[in-house]
Amino acid sequence: MARVPTSRRLAADAALLLVAAAFALPLAWVVLSSVDPHADLRVRVPDGVTLGNFDAILTPDVTYTPLLNSLVLCGGATALTVACAALAAYPLSRFRSRLNRPFLLTILFATSLPITAIMVPVYALFVRVDLIDTLQGTILFFAASQLPFAIWLMKNFMDGVPKELEEAAWTDGASSAQSLVRIVLPLMGPGLAVVTVFSFVMMWGNFFVPFMLLLTPDQMPASVSINDFFGNRGMVAYGQLAAFSVIYSTPVILLYVLVARRLGGGFALGGAVKG
Repeated sequence: MARVPTSRRLAADAALLLVAAAFALPLAWVVLSSVDPHADLRVRVPDGVTLGNFDAILTPDVTYTPLLNSLVLCGGATALTVACAALAAYPLSRFRSRLNRPFLLTILFATSLPITAIMVPVYALFVRVDLIDTLQGTILFFAASQLPFAIWLMKNFMDGVPKELEEAAWTDGASSAQSLVRIVLPLMGPGLAVVTVFSFVMMWGNFFVPFMLLLTPDQMPASVSINDFFGNRGMVAYGQLAAFSVIYSTPVILLYVLVARRLGGGFALGGAVKG
């Protein structure tokens, strides 16, 4: 194997460092500014550390209620997305049909539709069916918007579970629904974890959908209420904004930590159907 020239390796390392810095600097600004009493747009070590920014935002109106709304919206929509994606992906993975490929291509097309292109008809529809300004309506739309890509992910992971394990369960009298719940889903833990994290993260950071479908301030999630830190005439409470961003990011980080073991797992089921 030919050795890579030193100059090329150094250039690649420098490029990677630049990319890492591009990601690290905003995170460093958030962490440092959250404890800086005189925070601004500069990334700097604060002269003095203070928790005043957190004290200012830890109130029901500013943080607790929006975060609770976000958890209800994103948690409910994620659970609905994962359940529907599993039910949709199972027949696509296990049964062969002429309609499978057209259906998957239709789903793939649906993932490419920009959300802004369909919000006007969705808003009109929600007004007609009396779902506007309701958490349940927003949950349904969140789940519907994430479902196409979730089905694609779920099917790919479901294909990795050997069908022979289900056939053995069918021989013992299990139904397709029982084999899905008791065999397929437990064995595709990494797939469920990926779909769950992906769906939750995409919904958690969504500003436009709840901003359009929710009208009452008390129902706004944190992704919308964070806009309140940007005042008139360019005035921004940078320290409070950074502190709120730290708290706002915590649920996503905790979710990833909780499912990290599942993400690191593999199927490794090839030997389960031999012998």
